[in-house]
Order: sequence, then C-alpha cells, then structure tokens
Amino acid sequence: MPRADHSISRSDISENALKVLYRLHNAGFQAFLVGGCVRDMLMGLHPKDYDVATDATPEQVKELFRNCRLIGRRFRLAHVVFGRDVIEVATFRGHHQEEDDEQTAKLSKRSDEGLLLRDNVFGSLEEDAERRDFTINAMYYNIADFSVADFAGGMQAIKAREIRLIGDPETRYREDPVRMLRAVRFAAKLDMKISASCGDLIPKLAPLLANIPPARLFEEVLKLFMSGHGLRTYELLQQYGLFNQLFPQLQPLLKKADSKESQLIRQVLINTDERVNQDMKVTPAFLYAAFLWYPVDARCQELQAEGGISPLDAFNMAVNDVLHRQLQRIMIPKRFSLPMRDIWALQHRLSRRFGRRAYQLLEHPKFRAAYDFLLLRAEQEGGELEELGKWWTDFQDADAEGRKALLDSLREGGVKTSRSRSKRRRPRTKKPVQ
Repeated sequence: MPRADHSISRSDISENALKVLYRLHNAGFQAFLVGGCVRDMLMGLHPKDYDVATDATPEQVKELFRNCRLIGRRFRLAHVVFGRDVIEVATFRGHHQEEDDEQTAKLSKRSDEGLLLRDNVFGSLEEDAERRDFTINAMYYNIADFSVADFAGGMQAIKAREIRLIGDPETRYREDPVRMLRAVRFAAKLDMKISASCGDLIPKLAPLLANIPPARLFEEVLKLFMSGHGLRTYELLQQYGLFNQLFPQLQPLLKKADSKESQLIRQVLINTDERVNQDMKVTPAFLYAAFLWYPVDARCQELQAEGGISPLDAFNMAVNDVLHRQLQRIMIPKRFSLPMRDIWALQHRLSRRFGRRAYQLLEHPKFRAAYDFLLLRAEQEGGELEELGKWWTDFQDADAEGRKALLDSLREGGVKTSRSRSKRRRPRTKKPVQ
C-alpha cells in the first residue's frame, strides 16, 4: 500500500523510533516498523511500543547505536535505549532447514512437543512475514518510501475483526504456546473474535503452557490483566480453558458464577480496568493478592481442620504453600510477593484496632492497599467485614476527637481490649498466727 492508500503518518510515530529507522536506513539497511504498532496506527489507535525489523544482524545494530544492548538466547534481539523508552530491533527471521545440519542446530532447536527453544535463523523480509504469528501483525511500514507491506491479509482481518494465525494453527501453537494467550489478549484489546480455525484448538493445546518458563508467563499475565481490558480477557481465558493453566489453585473455586470467589475476581478486574483507563497507578501485587486470597483461605482452613496448629501458624503455612505452588506456574518477583504477604497479613490485623494499634496500622506502608482489599472483600461477603470497612473509612476521615470517639465506641459496644481483660487474682493467703 503506497503512502496515499493508508493512514499512517510520521507524526504518529515516536521520535525515538524514527531515529532508529532513519539511522538503519542511512547505513544501507532495510528498516521497517512492524507488528502491533503498525496494526494500531492503521486502526486509529495510539501505540505505546514500537518494534523495528531489519536485515541488519544484532551485532550490526549494536555497532550503529552506542545506546544498544543485545538480549536473549532463544530470540537474539537488540534493544536501543532512550531513557525509559526502549525500541526493540529484530533481525528478519528465516525458515528452519529440514536437514538438521550442524549450523542449523546451533541457530535453532525444537522440543519434542514442537516448542521452539532457540530461533536465530535469519532470512528475508518475506520469510520474516511468514514467521509472524497473526495476520494483523504481519504488516510492515517502510521508512524508505512510507509504504505499508501487508503480506498475510492483515487489513482484511482488521475489516472482518477476526484474529487469524499465519500457517497451520496447531504447528504455530506448538512452536510457541504463548500464542494462545496472545490470541485472547488481542481479541479483548481490539474487540475482535478469534477465528474458528484458531480458537477450536486452544482447549486441547492449553496444557502446553506448562512448558513455558514461569518468568515469561509473569510478563504475559501483566499484559493480559493490566492493559485496560482485564475483565474481557478473563472471560475469554475461561471460555478457552486457559485460566486454569495460569491459576490452577484458584480455578476450582470459580465453578459458580455468583460465588464470592468469582465475584471478587470480576470486581478486582473491573476496578483495575478503570484505573488503567484513567491513567492511575496499578500494581501486580494487588492483583495477585486478590487472585490467590481465597486459595490461601481454603488452605488455611484445611490445615486448621487437621488440628494441633494455631490459626496464625496455619495462615502463615497456607501463604507459603499457595505461593510455592503458584511459583511453579508463574514467577512472582519478591518486589510483588512481599507486598502481597503484607496485604494478606493486614486483613487479620485490621480487626485488632484498639488503642494505639489503630494509629500504628494507619501508618503501615501497605495500609491503603490492605484497606482497599478489605473493602473489596466486604462487597462480596458483607456482614462483619462491611462493618469493619466502614469503621476504617470513618477513622481515616475523622479528626483527632472523632478518632478517639470511634475507639471509645468499641469499648462501649462491649468489645474488650487487650488492656481491659480482667486478670485472675491470686487468692490471698492468711498469715500464720504467731
């Protein structure tokens, strides 16, 4: 499509992406914007990330840019860094040779299930397009003449609002099972449907996600649930049998749509979508705390039913058990797992709010997150949680006198504080008569 036949303008492209494109072009290399950024601009959306495809090798890219670092073993890539803005530059991928010669074996490798373990066979622009996953992602914007090359009918798929794979769907999913998650993510983000040829296979092949490294799945889950379309993404993950592969401890608790577990997950995703779409801060710690709270609670009850263990010890053991099992599937960095533990622990501490404890809890670094989570739970469970949430809301809004009155009302209401508990007096012994 020549410049006159498409809507992409250089004014829509980030300054840093243009710098990379022009430097590659001026050095005699081919340089294209590719993938999601081209798709989004053609759909009238504003991309957040810009990816570049070129015939320059990663080492040649590094020679052109002092601010470049090479990453990855499975896919060798160049990252050109401009402060917080990173432009990813990938060399055109080529087809794997049928004959398993020594050179090809060094550059590419597959598992027994068909998963590509290493993929550094370079090729031409046309080969690269055939190696792309979805038709809507195989469009290239050429900085040399401002044209767009559409190799796989991407524009047609956009008009039909349909997610379609390039090539044989089963082979492509086996090469990289994360493509099943990407199909769902694009369908939710772009308000498209997944074609029957791509969607019908997903429930059957979903278990292949167990072969994906937990660190990679952590990044994919962030994209699924923290891009402003989390609720719709969740519904599609359930529809295609993928959610169980990500959160196997939570899925058994979601059998009923009107259960407190199901309602909490839906509400936390609604809230997250609203915050993302209003450019408000969101954290994976809160999302994971919500997803794994009821598995922790269920495990805690199991341990207590076994007997011989205190409620506090049962809770701490349950937290460790649930996190350990979840980490086998999705890695959760400590910068998120530690705040999750704080949010969970504070759910119990917020009910012990007598005297100075209420003020101390108010100063806790994770109080606000724990309070928000308490309100979220109260929406689903009501009862004492609802009363507790209202008390903390009033306590935060009150002045010094109002806070004192709220604390006094706890004692007047018959709630005994730790200080007011009566102590057993030792019986007085009579002095012996002399």
